[in-house]
Amino acid sequence: MKKIIITIVCFVFSTVAFSQKMMTRSGEIKFDATVPGAMDPVVAVSNTVSSIFDKTTGDLVVQGLVKSFKFKSPLMEEHYNENYMESDKFPKTSFKGKVVGYDGKSGSYDVEGDLTIHGVTNKVKTKMTVTAGVKTSIVGGFVVKLIDYKLEVPAMAKKTLAETAKISIKLELENKQ
Repeated sequence: MKKIIITIVCFVFSTVAFSQKMMTRSGEIKFDATVPGAMDPVVAVSNTVSSIFDKTTGDLVVQGLVKSFKFKSPLMEEHYNENYMESDKFPKTSFKGKVVGYDGKSGSYDVEGDLTIHGVTNKVKTKMTVTAGVKTSIVGGFVVKLIDYKLEVPAMAKKTLAETAKISIKLELENKQ
C-alpha cells in the first residue's frame, strides 16, 4: 500500500514539475471596427484577457469578458455593451484552438480553432508570431465579419462602424503554477 501511495505522489509531482502549460491573466485584445476616414474611431482594448497555452500540444485557449473592453467614449462603450454585444446575455468571448506545428521554437505559425463572439462560434485561421523563452509571447490578429457573429450594423452607424472588425491579440505567458 505504501508503494502505491508513493508512486501516485511521485507521478503527481513529476507531472506538475514537467508541466508545459503557460498562462496569463493580463493579455490584450484590441478590437477595431472603424470605417476608413471616419471621424470617431471604433476601437476598444481589454487588458484583462486570460489565456492558457500548452507548449507540448500547441493547444491555445483565450478568453475575455465583453465588459472589460474600454473605448475612448463612454457612450460608444455603452452602445457596444447594450446594443451590439449584449454583454449581459453573452458576457464572454473566447478562442479555443491550436498553434499548428508548434515545436518549441520562435517563429510564425498557423493558428486555427473556434472563435466565439456574441454566442456564435465560427472556425478561424490566421498566422501568429510565437516568441519562446522564459516567457512565451503570442502576437497576431485576424479580421472577422460582424454579420458572421449575428452583429448587424444599423444604417445610421454605417459612417463610423465597419462591417468587419480587426482583432489583435498580444499575450505574454508564464509557466503555470
